[in-house]
Amino acid sequence: MTNTPPTAETRPCTIGLFLLPGFNSLALHAFADPFRAANYLVGTTLYEWHYLSPDSGGVVASNGLEITGAQAFDQSVADLDFLVINSSWAPEQSRTPRLQNWFRRLARMGTVMCGIDTGAFVLAYAGLMDGYRAAVHYEHIAAFRELFPHCGMDEDMFVFDRDRLTCCGGLAAADMALEIIRLQQGIDIANAASRYIFHERLRSGSEGQLPSAQEPVGRGAPDRLRDAIILMERNLEQPLRLPEIAETLGVSQRQLERLFQKYTGVSPVRYYVDVRLDRARGLVTQTELPIVDVATGCGFGGAVQFARAYKQRFGLAPSVDRTEGRVPFQFRSFPSHAGVGAPARSQFPKP
Repeated sequence: MTNTPPTAETRPCTIGLFLLPGFNSLALHAFADPFRAANYLVGTTLYEWHYLSPDSGGVVASNGLEITGAQAFDQSVADLDFLVINSSWAPEQSRTPRLQNWFRRLARMGTVMCGIDTGAFVLAYAGLMDGYRAAVHYEHIAAFRELFPHCGMDEDMFVFDRDRLTCCGGLAAADMALEIIRLQQGIDIANAASRYIFHERLRSGSEGQLPSAQEPVGRGAPDRLRDAIILMERNLEQPLRLPEIAETLGVSQRQLERLFQKYTGVSPVRYYVDVRLDRARGLVTQTELPIVDVATGCGFGGAVQFARAYKQRFGLAPSVDRTEGRVPFQFRSFPSHAGVGAPARSQFPKP
């Protein structure tokens, strides 16, 4: 990270928290609180931050939380060390000349530009990510790669590339904030802030968004099943046949079918179709790619077959979802694909 802002020895580091409607509230608090903790523990104002928005007043997050009193971006403090763009659904709402000119002006002034969740989309729309590496939420990676081929994309939790910092969102925003504190204030203050907010450890950005060996609720799936799913996810445009997957993994087709039925509740063929449809939905709702190109890119023989499978899974046609799915609203629930080991319905043990 270049252009490192000054520390408390000169003046507080000033952070602009720019919130687009439908922003990720968990990521907002996860990012801001390590700086609050650092200030408190050191006993001085190392960091100060301002809530900014496209218009003055309240900004509503994707979960319904409202941040009131945010400053309009063009009425905010001009001298920012960091601008942190928090965007979730519909990052394209930032594509206005006034906003994009403001982003570019800040970048020219030496402000470190940061994107959280789909914030990298916002920066890329403004032409500020060409030649940089970026991180976005895993659900948006395929769309980002299609839209911005001149920007490097990995499945990292966060990426620091010179004066561009990007993060996949959620609790990973705390890791990005703690890394900023570590670089500016040292490991002792970063550790103290991490302990204070009960953040278990300082994770590196390259650790990856979905570590294969980790199940948050402590229930793992067999390695053979994971390997099969990885093969499926890496072969979407030209799907593998089930015997090919079994042969690659060194198991029988019957054993593979038993694994999928036991841990996912569906056959491997059904699971593979769902993986391709989930990827397709991201491209339908997050890009302007022609529907027929999405169908081909996700391994469907034609638009008619694709539209039938899409509607069966998601309840509406791709052309309709392209319109409705791009409108942010609270408590969005898709993708409906539950993932490995998720039961069809929750059953809590009786006392």
